[in-house]
Amino acid sequence: MRIVVKIGTSTLAHPSGHLNIRRVEELCKIMSDIKNAGHEVILVSSGAIGMGVGKLGLRQRPTDIPSKQAAAAVGQCELMYTYDKLFSEYHHTVAQLLITRDDTANEKRHTNFINTLNRLLELDTIPIINENDTIATDEIVIGDNDTLAAIVAQSVKADLLVLLSDIDGLYTADPHKDETAVLINRVNKVDEKIMALAGVSSTTQGTGGMVTKLHAAEICLGCSCDMVIANGARPENLYDILDGKAVGTRFTEKCLC
Repeated sequence: MRIVVKIGTSTLAHPSGHLNIRRVEELCKIMSDIKNAGHEVILVSSGAIGMGVGKLGLRQRPTDIPSKQAAAAVGQCELMYTYDKLFSEYHHTVAQLLITRDDTANEKRHTNFINTLNRLLELDTIPIINENDTIATDEIVIGDNDTLAAIVAQSVKADLLVLLSDIDGLYTADPHKDETAVLINRVNKVDEKIMALAGVSSTTQGTGGMVTKLHAAEICLGCSCDMVIANGARPENLYDILDGKAVGTRFTEKCLC
């Protein structure tokens, strides 16, 4: 299988903004094992701005563009250093791709992006993709790596996209406010009823939320790629997802067997 894994800031870092070392080490170990099993793995990683905030000792995430870009420049270095070090321990080579919206919207640049990504997979690397927050401006405001991950999955004809976040999946109501909320295990179509269940981001570290995840699901369902929303606090969920077990919320057009 060709698998895209998107890791959100809240999964990578503590509320302080500093790296959650134990969790990231476990995630890299499990993704390395998945690759060892014969799967192709692409990682879409948020966290550059959040980690930069921690590295710079800022009290909170900045709101102005220059400060966000500065935090991203610092944080991206630490992020890739960490991934390179951890994946190297399991004899895997990583490659960094920093892209902007033009790299997916412009036909020629999109083709170049796809060709590079496919070649990196042929060379047995683990591509690690993030928005180029140090250069882009509107992309930082959007901050939508969920959609970016779906576009990557669509571009390389991935079989599965896994969005690791700070929530178990899509619920019938906001589980932080409603104790009767029930996890929805399977969704076959993102319609108005499903979109109405989306709330807002539960963390101040990242900028995504359930709305962006549902838009990502629409992209995946449109290209026959399954998508799963799962809790990144339990990295071992990746094994169960690949085994087809009921973890989080799976968006798929496939019929139940």
